[in-house]
Amino acid sequence: MNCFLAEVERRAFRMAYLATGCQDDALDVVQDAMLDFVRRYATRPAEEWRPLFYRINQNRITDWHRRTTVRNRFRSWFGMGHDDGDDGFDPVEAFADPRGETPASELLNRELGQQLEKSVRQLPLRQQQAFLLRAWEGLDVAQTAVAMKCSEGSVKTHYFRAVNALRNVLEEYR
Repeated sequence: MNCFLAEVERRAFRMAYLATGCQDDALDVVQDAMLDFVRRYATRPAEEWRPLFYRINQNRITDWHRRTTVRNRFRSWFGMGHDDGDDGFDPVEAFADPRGETPASELLNRELGQQLEKSVRQLPLRQQQAFLLRAWEGLDVAQTAVAMKCSEGSVKTHYFRAVNALRNVLEEYR
């Protein structure tokens, strides 16, 4: 179980960070997902863990969006500004690049990565979930449907729309 959680931790954090835009919120989401996963599914067979974990992670992200919407609504009613507490530090980017790329290619890749991250954040939540689970996590359609609690057809539709939207936005990087 510990090896599985260590394997998915960084990717789950990245998914949560893309959805929340805040490092602290993303860490909370992933921690809650991991605790809930261990509490509920530790006795299940290991081959079932990935879709189950990502279902829980996506549920926590959805819960975060709901809480944030309500919180922001109250803030706007009382004239308070939005403060997400994000200090701009990305722990994933703090690791050294083992590939040893040239500065020019690294700059282009960084720009592409920033644009991709921005574009993924702008996708509707269900499209974002389908894209991250299918493209980044490599789950198949059936596993993604389990993780998202929807039909396989719905996964295909959300993924198709996400890929088309990203393709249109990132056209200049081809």
